[in-house]
Amino acid sequence: MAIYYFIFAVVFQRGTDDFVPFLLVGLVVWQWFAQCVSHCSAAITQNHALISQVNFPKVVLPSINIVMDTFKFSIVFMLLLIGLWVMGYPPTWSYIYLPLILTIQFLLNYACGLIASALIPFVPDLSNLIPHLLRLGMYGSGILYTISSLPENIQDILAYNPMIWVIESYRDILMYNQIPNVSSLAIYTCAAISLYALARLIMRKLNPVFARALMQR
Repeated sequence: MAIYYFIFAVVFQRGTDDFVPFLLVGLVVWQWFAQCVSHCSAAITQNHALISQVNFPKVVLPSINIVMDTFKFSIVFMLLLIGLWVMGYPPTWSYIYLPLILTIQFLLNYACGLIASALIPFVPDLSNLIPHLLRLGMYGSGILYTISSLPENIQDILAYNPMIWVIESYRDILMYNQIPNVSSLAIYTCAAISLYALARLIMRKLNPVFARALMQR
């Protein structure tokens, strides 16, 4: 975190007046997403021996990673809340929206993790690409700078990244005592549910052929 602070707040002067909590919220939230996607992406390929011997719903494998990463995140998130309270950001009535934002991100994490785990047995090179995509996504999610400080044409491109809205929603609730925009909240809730449903459908369709795909590698 000290390196990020020095580079973005001091060298490039992209930091805000409250850059430390700003950065902490972004990093903690992003790490939950990145860890879920990264761990889920290898869940099926790393268990090819088990898959070839036992017939069971393969969605169980990435789901285990999701549960474990979510448990770890819950501990870190509690420490983050305590740190924010100590730094002068006490709980407010806007916290009532926090469970909904957490649920939206959980569905987003789960959906992206399932899709990654389902595709990699058929596109093995994707496993090498995912770490780079996650790194690129980190720099494009407003974790280290405010999106509003960028040129409008860049903002228009980054608007397609749902993690920007997720991270900004956490910051609004935890730091600025603001509630998410109701229309945006409805849109992202529907989008997260739809993406999760699509991911489960993909897993269900590919479930019978995972073993064959892994044996042909």
